[in-house]
Amino acid sequence: MKLAYFVIPHIGGTYSVFTALRKGLAPYGVDVRWFGLCEETHDVPRGIGNQDETGLMLRLPRHMGEKERARLVADEIRKQGYEGVFVNVLGDRFQTNIARYLPPDILRVVIVHNITPGTYAAAKAIRDYTHITIGVSERCQEDLVERHGFPRDRTFAVPNGIDTQAFIALGQQRKPAPAELRTLFVGRIEDASKGVLWLREILDAVPETVGLTVVGDGPDLPKLRRRLTNHAARVHFTGAVDPARIPAIMAEHDVLIMPSRFEGLGMTMIEAMAGGCVPVVSHIRGVTDTVVDDGRNGILFPVGNYTAAAQAIGRLNADRELLARMSTAAQETAPDRFGIDTMGTRYNAIITSAIINRPKLSPVLDLDAWSIPNGLRAGLRTVIPLPLKNYLRVVRERL
Repeated sequence: MKLAYFVIPHIGGTYSVFTALRKGLAPYGVDVRWFGLCEETHDVPRGIGNQDETGLMLRLPRHMGEKERARLVADEIRKQGYEGVFVNVLGDRFQTNIARYLPPDILRVVIVHNITPGTYAAAKAIRDYTHITIGVSERCQEDLVERHGFPRDRTFAVPNGIDTQAFIALGQQRKPAPAELRTLFVGRIEDASKGVLWLREILDAVPETVGLTVVGDGPDLPKLRRRLTNHAARVHFTGAVDPARIPAIMAEHDVLIMPSRFEGLGMTMIEAMAGGCVPVVSHIRGVTDTVVDDGRNGILFPVGNYTAAAQAIGRLNADRELLARMSTAAQETAPDRFGIDTMGTRYNAIITSAIINRPKLSPVLDLDAWSIPNGLRAGLRTVIPLPLKNYLRVVRERL
C-alpha cells in the first residue's frame, strides 16, 4: 500500500512525524512518501529537488488558481499510485481542504497535532470527509470527540514516535552533571505557543551556576536574545541544528525546560527523556501529564508559573542524586511507549481496520465548486490582541 504524507521536508515536527511513520509502517508493507506543494519560485531545502527516493515535490505555476491546483494535485495522486493520504491539519490550508475533494476510494487519514481552537475548527471543517482522525495525545482525542462531534469509533490517540536507539545509546554514556547545571531549550523560538520569553524570568530566579543552551530558530529569536542580555555569560544560542545532532545535545544536558502555553504532544520532551535529560515542563492536561510522572521522571509546573519552574530547576541543581534518579527513570519511560515500532503498530492496526470496514462519509465535493470552509478561514481569533490571547491560554490550562 502506498500513502502520501502532505508535507514539505524541513526541520520540524510534522516532517519528523513523517520520517518516523515511514519507518514504522514499512514492516507492514505500507510505503509512506512525502508529497510537497510549492510555487515554481519557492526555495526548497538544500538537497531536495523535485523528487527524491522518499517523496515528490510538485511545483505549481505561481498564478494558478486554487481550483486548478486542486485538480492538478488530485491527478498527481492518481498518477503516482497513492491509495491514501495523510493530512496534517493546518500544516497547509490548501492541503487540509483538499481532503473534501479527493476521489472516494482514496483513504484519508487526518492527523491533529495541536490543541488550539483554530486547529480544532480546521479539523472539524473536513471531519465528514475523512475516514480516520488521529490526535497525537489523549487531549486531542478527547476534545475532538467530546467537544467537536467526531465519531468515537473513528477518532484515535496515537502518540508520535521517535527513534529511541540513538538517544538511549548516547544517554547511557552521559557523565554525572558538572558543577554548572546544564539546562536546555529546544524548539521553535516563538512565544505564543512555546513561552520562550519566560526563559528570562526563569534564569532570573535560579542560581548563577545554572547555564542555558537555546537550540532552534524562529520569529521571536531576536527578542529572546535581547531579553537574555543580562544573562549572556551563561546562555548559548546554537540556532537551528541538523536533527541528527539532537540525540548528542540531549545527552550533553541535564534538564530540559519546556515552558509551553500549549502543545499537541511535545516531541522534544520525549527525545529529552530518551536521552536522560530530565524534563521540567508546563502541566498541560492530557498532554504532558500523560508522559511525565511528576516527581519521578520529570517535573510539571502550572502553565505560566515561571517561579515554580525556577524552583524545580533549583531543586534539581541542589539535589544531584534526585537528578540522577529522574534521569534514569526518564530513560526507562521512552522506549516502550514512544518508540517508532509502537507508533507503526498502532497506525497499521487503525489503517487496516479502516480498509476492511471503510466508514461511510459525506459525498466528496466537486472540484469545480472548490471553496474554503469557515473553519479554514481567518476568524475572530486572529484579531484578538496577542497579550490577551496568551493570557486566555494560560487561564484555560490552569482551570
